[in-house]
Amino acid sequence: MDLLALADFNLVARHGGFGKAARATGRPKATLSRRVGDLESSLDLRLFERGARNLKLTEEGRALFERTGALLAELDETAAAIASGGQKPKGRLRISAPMLFSQTAMGRIAAGFALKYPEVRLEVTTEDRHVDMIEEGYDLVIRVNPDPDESLVGRAFLRDRLVVVASPHLPRTTGGPAPGVARGTGERQTWHVKTQGGRSTIKIEPVLALSTLIMVRDAVRAGVGAARLPISLVTHDLADGTLVNWGDIDGPEISLWTLYPSRRLLSARVSAFLDFLKQAFPNGTPDELAAYIGR
Repeated sequence: MDLLALADFNLVARHGGFGKAARATGRPKATLSRRVGDLESSLDLRLFERGARNLKLTEEGRALFERTGALLAELDETAAAIASGGQKPKGRLRISAPMLFSQTAMGRIAAGFALKYPEVRLEVTTEDRHVDMIEEGYDLVIRVNPDPDESLVGRAFLRDRLVVVASPHLPRTTGGPAPGVARGTGERQTWHVKTQGGRSTIKIEPVLALSTLIMVRDAVRAGVGAARLPISLVTHDLADGTLVNWGDIDGPEISLWTLYPSRRLLSARVSAFLDFLKQAFPNGTPDELAAYIGR
């Protein structure tokens, strides 16, 4: 496959047309058209649907653009870095991160990273849903306990655990359900916990259903009910007696992972961000996250 023809195809696909690509780069429109035509002939595939007024990627063209665009960008960046004598992080870095981590820590992390690497344009999107990294153009995603994905590689950089907490003024019932604050559902729940005395169950009748854990914590602080929350989010409340611990949730720990495509060269800016996270959380413990969050 002709690498120059592939680069011109990506140029046209990115700008949405031969004319737009030619005007943006100063390249002759006829040259771009000929190179793309040669690429289509060599692949025996139509990559663009050519209308009277617009140009649209075919399904095969879109697949080729999604799989090769990032690789070509990384090759350009690598060549530029070698020419300048080093792998200096620069360019756009798009990250998707879960809501709680973004609300509590990502602002400080992003600011510190931007100060250290001023030539990187960092963009962080907050969402808990599964994102398609290639389709949506992300360089890296942060996820909680992600499902295995053969197309992605990554590493766990933080660990946490869930605890049941409540105001010290909220009585803990021994028979019926206790008032609770749930995230996302108002149905009665039973939580299995571990305490110093062994294992037990806590029945909860939600009096509030809220969509974020920050809201849940604030409601628990107000004394309306008990809730399951990450220990890092309530460490300071437990230390000063604002909240009390009814037990640790009996289940797997929470792990935060950084994920990125395995078929892609790891860019200098992604490597720099991974190293920055490692410096912020060298051991990846809940106490480190709690200290980072502060009050």
